[in-house]
Amino acid sequence: MCLGIPGQIIEMVDDAHSTAKVDVSGVKRNVNVALVRLEGIAPGDWVLIHVGFAMSKINEYEAQETMKALRLMGDVYTDELKMLHASQIE
Repeated sequence: MCLGIPGQIIEMVDDAHSTAKVDVSGVKRNVNVALVRLEGIAPGDWVLIHVGFAMSKINEYEAQETMKALRLMGDVYTDELKMLHASQIE
């Protein structure tokens, strides 16, 4: 199963390569934001992330509701977060 997980942009780390540091449930990682750049993004904005790419910009309400739904999924969500933690190399 593929999941899109909400994350909040903390900062742009490489503008030339469209890379931003994003907080995903307490895990801070670099994410490619090229697909949402035209929507205008800045620190504090929320994006929906899948496999290291921000797929769409969402508002905070959507982010919180999505997180609630993901938590209700139990193991699927927990496993996805474990993969995020395991892949974090910084």
